Amino acid sequence: MVIVNTDYISGKEFEMLGMVKGSTIQSKNLGHDIGQGFKTLVGGELKSYTEMMNDARALATRRMAEEAENLGADAIVNVRFASASVMAGAAEVMAYGTAVKFV
Repeated sequence: MVIVNTDYISGKEFEMLGMVKGSTIQSKNLGHDIGQGFKTLVGGELKSYTEMMNDARALATRRMAEEAENLGADAIVNVRFASASVMAGAAEVMAYGTAVKFV
């Protein structure tokens, strides 16, 4: 599966199949929340949350690709990510784009 954030793929013509998306809501356990809360007092990267968000983006992308495969797509173009806090310590990540089939 080709996944790009442009609206074209060099050398390929395709027909659009429709929008596809994948999402997940992730959180860390209370211990991580407390530890990362202390980290905000001194500054620096919140590595536990960086890892959580990287994992969430990977899972959302995988789910988006599965939805595209179910449509018979060869690629997904114009891919974007969105995230939102749904409660303290939990975030939703969504990946979305346009599923296409090569002609």
